Amino acid sequence: MAKKFTVNIGDKVAYSIQFLASIGMSHSDMAGARGVVVEISTIGDRLLVAKIDWQNPDMPEKIAIFNLAKVGLN
Repeated sequence: MAKKFTVNIGDKVAYSIQFLASIGMSHSDMAGARGVVVEISTIGDRLLVAKIDWQNPDMPEKIAIFNLAKVGLN
């Protein structure tokens, strides 16, 4: 069984390749965006959303964690 992806406060993250490809943004500014998770909240019963302190300007502040990937050594 595959391990469930999680992020924690303080993790360095980027948008996942799968997410970027699904919205046609694989070769955009979003592909180079990097940030740090500063807060995690739950919407409804199960949707985990991370608040990101992006190094790149103009990125959405909150994103579902299943659309993220950890940056660095995993």
